[in-house]
Amino acid sequence: MQAPTPIPVERLRFAMPPVHHSPEDERRYRKERLAGALRIFGRLGYEEGVSGHITARDPEHTDCFWVNPFGMPFKHVTVSDLVLANADGQVVEGRYHVNQAAFTVHAQAHLARPDVVAVAHCHSLHGRALSTLGELLAPITQEACAFYEGHALYDDYTGVVVNAEEGRRIASALGGHKALILRNHGLLTVGDSVDAAAWWFLSMERSCQVQLSARAAGRPVLIGHKQAVQTREQLGGDLVAWINYQPLWQDISRSEPDLLT
Repeated sequence: MQAPTPIPVERLRFAMPPVHHSPEDERRYRKERLAGALRIFGRLGYEEGVSGHITARDPEHTDCFWVNPFGMPFKHVTVSDLVLANADGQVVEGRYHVNQAAFTVHAQAHLARPDVVAVAHCHSLHGRALSTLGELLAPITQEACAFYEGHALYDDYTGVVVNAEEGRRIASALGGHKALILRNHGLLTVGDSVDAAAWWFLSMERSCQVQLSARAAGRPVLIGHKQAVQTREQLGGDLVAWINYQPLWQDISRSEPDLLT
């Protein structure tokens, strides 16, 4: 019996980030992904009252950022609910207020990093727990290695961030990294797409959980520097993050299509 003929690779489907040729199309895409990411974060319990935001830079007005409405549950957000605010936190499009304290951090991160499309910051359980230790993620798993030498610690706590200067200090601590641990506060991640920023937050939160669990059980064995760097080079890019995020996007967009309204 003759063996089946392999299907040519070019005929197999493999999702890649779409390219849009107009600001309107790109804006719609980013807003859809933003609403979807917020709903996923809501499912996972990343909200703490009115704390927590994901922002996405507008493709045309690049000093303005789309954000979830103040006080609206993540799980209820739709594309039409999203608010566009300028770097000063003033609403320029939308029907709702924005959380000024949280937006200060996001705006300064966006302004300091023109390469960043999206910023995610929430008070997730394990991220907050690890942040109280004032330490970085250790390279103890494959997933944690994606953050190896690619995240930083903001080693200070000054209360609720309400001024631009504090936001600039946080952005400075982030530097060129993909993620930041805010001591006694939580996690912040960035990416060149909403999908990437959201994936980094999800993966970082889980890595925090693993590190706390491993330390509670014993003494974790570290992955060596060379292997950690090699793993980071394989898994630590925003394109890989975008690809990893696609099953989550497919699930939320198919099971809750009203998010697109």
